[in-house]
Amino acid sequence: MTGGWLASPFATFQIGGARRIPYCFEMEPGLYIVGTPIGNLGDISFRALETLREADLILAEDTRHTRRLTDRYEITTRLMSCHKFNEHQRVEQIIERIENGQAVAMVTDSGMPCISDPGSRVAALCREAGVMITSAPGPAAVTTAVALSGFGEKGFIFAGFLPHKSGGRKRDLEKWKDADLPVALYESPYRLIKVLDEIDNYLGPDRIVFVAREMTKKFEELTAGTPAEIKAVYEGRTVKGECVVIIRPA
Repeated sequence: MTGGWLASPFATFQIGGARRIPYCFEMEPGLYIVGTPIGNLGDISFRALETLREADLILAEDTRHTRRLTDRYEITTRLMSCHKFNEHQRVEQIIERIENGQAVAMVTDSGMPCISDPGSRVAALCREAGVMITSAPGPAAVTTAVALSGFGEKGFIFAGFLPHKSGGRKRDLEKWKDADLPVALYESPYRLIKVLDEIDNYLGPDRIVFVAREMTKKFEELTAGTPAEIKAVYEGRTVKGECVVIIRPA
């Protein structure tokens, strides 16, 4: 049979002092793309935990970051770094491991791999090689922020990170000026004030923007208003944590 969940009424086990859901997990060789929490470690699914526990190897964007998660849930699977700077070098080795019968899980520092995060090259080349690929899905910062904004009833456009150079940022923002759907961006906290100024300049001072940062964490902060109003909230402060910026249609 293919890998999957088998309910068992007899097995129970512990996670952080609570009884774990009784499942037996059978994995077949392949690539398992695993979503992990965007902040609060309690947001991980039972299926994601069992995938990480039973895999032969976990590919991690930053092994130090992922080890905080695996230590929390007493997962001892070996970790190997796989990030944007070495992803292309890892692919051949990953495919060889899978073809030799291993189950390889892939995570990033938070959220779903391949969504403005490493992993797309691995997934594409594994698919081309004909190895099995599946997912234990989990949270993503963009969908969480869109839900919190209240802007996404009819859908949204995900634009990822804006270019670093001013000309590219101006071009991308102006491209979305007349969009009928909200546009969601990822932005560094160090460039939050800059992107608010750019939205003000290129899309207009009355455009409504929603900013989410530190979602699901202790200091979660959600702010909506014009670029100037949001800028007033953050200016003069040290902003931490990657931000999701959602631009409402005009």
